[in-house]
Amino acid sequence: MHFTFGAPYFLLLLLLLPCFLWCREYNKNYYFPKLAWAGKESALLSREAWLKMLIYTLLVTALAKPFVYDEAGDHQKKGRDLILVLDASGSMAQSGYSEKDRFKSKYEAALDLSSDFIKHRFDDNMGVVIFGTFAYTASPLTYDLSALDSMLKMTAVGIAGESTAIGDALMQAIRTLSYGKARSKAIILLTDGYHNAGKNSPKTAVALAKKKGIKIYTIGIGKRSDYDGALLETIAKESGGKSYAAATAEQLKKVYKEIDTLEPSPVRGENYLNERLLIFFPLTTAFLLLLGWVLYPKRALLYGGSQ
Repeated sequence: MHFTFGAPYFLLLLLLLPCFLWCREYNKNYYFPKLAWAGKESALLSREAWLKMLIYTLLVTALAKPFVYDEAGDHQKKGRDLILVLDASGSMAQSGYSEKDRFKSKYEAALDLSSDFIKHRFDDNMGVVIFGTFAYTASPLTYDLSALDSMLKMTAVGIAGESTAIGDALMQAIRTLSYGKARSKAIILLTDGYHNAGKNSPKTAVALAKKKGIKIYTIGIGKRSDYDGALLETIAKESGGKSYAAATAEQLKKVYKEIDTLEPSPVRGENYLNERLLIFFPLTTAFLLLLGWVLYPKRALLYGGSQ
């Protein structure tokens, strides 16, 4: 794990810390009948000043956005720009696809296996496209796999309509991939139906993918008669990918394992992997110190009788 700041320039505000000791807003005169009664108090010995400095430092630290990230996330990455294209049409609600849990729908089983696949693609810049009657990008390309997995789990059957627009799904995936910088780009298309909706034909999408050097791996799930196996094989072959058939969840798991062996290619990423913000800790500490300063009934004693 590594530690850094997302906005380190805010740390320049710490240069103002000496003002808490020596800068004065105004001077106030005190008169003593005897000079001996006037004590000498150094600013360096004032507990109140040091408390203010601590609270100020904590607030500036929070403003600088501290966070930790995994070692693999900041330098040279290996992998590819990879888009998962998942069918969320009405037919994906059918149960019985998983032998271990017959009550799970095909979509739920596919989500579980897709989530497991994502967790093991540490070096890939990944995104997700969901499609039905229309297609949309559920998550753009990102190295933050935990966030990607969370976005994936927020989807459901029917969220994009009941039909199957394979052409639009592939076009949306290609558009999403256009923001990536990897040399190797790939699409994994998972569907259980026939192309029957959308503005774009699969043929047009495949031609564009081929032009851009994007491989498409297709997976037909469920019974062979449920989906257009010939179309999926053509899409994969024309784009330089491979077509798979997964009649059960167990077979889909094997397919994902095979795809997981794809050769990585170098890609430089400026994003951080598994970023975890730490703003909460300095803010909470500063709040508790401020609360104690305001509510403590004997602040005069705490600060050496300065009030």
